[in-house]
Amino acid sequence: MTFDPVATAGLMTREVRTGSRDGTPTKIAIARRTYPASQADLWDAVTSADRIPRWFLPVSGELKVGGRYQLEGNAGGIVERCDEPRSFAVTWEFGGMVTWLQVTLAPDGQGTRLELAHEAHVDPGMWEQFGPGAVGVGWDLGLMGLGLHLESGAQVDPATAVTFPASPEGVQFIRRSAAGWAEAAVGDGDEPGAAREAAERTVTFYTVPPGS
Repeated sequence: MTFDPVATAGLMTREVRTGSRDGTPTKIAIARRTYPASQADLWDAVTSADRIPRWFLPVSGELKVGGRYQLEGNAGGIVERCDEPRSFAVTWEFGGMVTWLQVTLAPDGQGTRLELAHEAHVDPGMWEQFGPGAVGVGWDLGLMGLGLHLESGAQVDPATAVTFPASPEGVQFIRRSAAGWAEAAVGDGDEPGAAREAAERTVTFYTVPPGS
């Protein structure tokens, strides 16, 4: 089957909301995609220490409420809540920052809809530079990998995952993803021109190797 990067990016719906935690403003990036999988299978794919590395990253720690997890070379955190097979919530701790991630599954026709909501306190400079695409494009790439794994049952090749963003197909995917996140930011009240300029910087961030 031919991989269509623009069509694959279009399988995701994106939303941005303004929120608040402890009296401090937050932005919530919400990604939704329906997979042709049962809820039980999708739940296993996103919560099993054996399957998460097949589409995302190796994970260690205790994947249970109160346990601490660590994704290899990426974020770690604490499992705050688990309501199998419907939803879970974790802290997402990286680079000295704590953000919050919630994943919710629900039946959708013959498949299962996954909703991922990533909430972070607002860094005005970072938001102005990249908008929601800084985190949103990363999740779109991860959830694309999840779709490929569910389709074949096989592990996504880690080497391909590393080189994909700079490939012609990867650039198309990321450009479509970043544009979608810009429109979601506009829907939450951001100025359209600034949101689209931030999306262009996000595309460069993901697709141009450092030092190029």
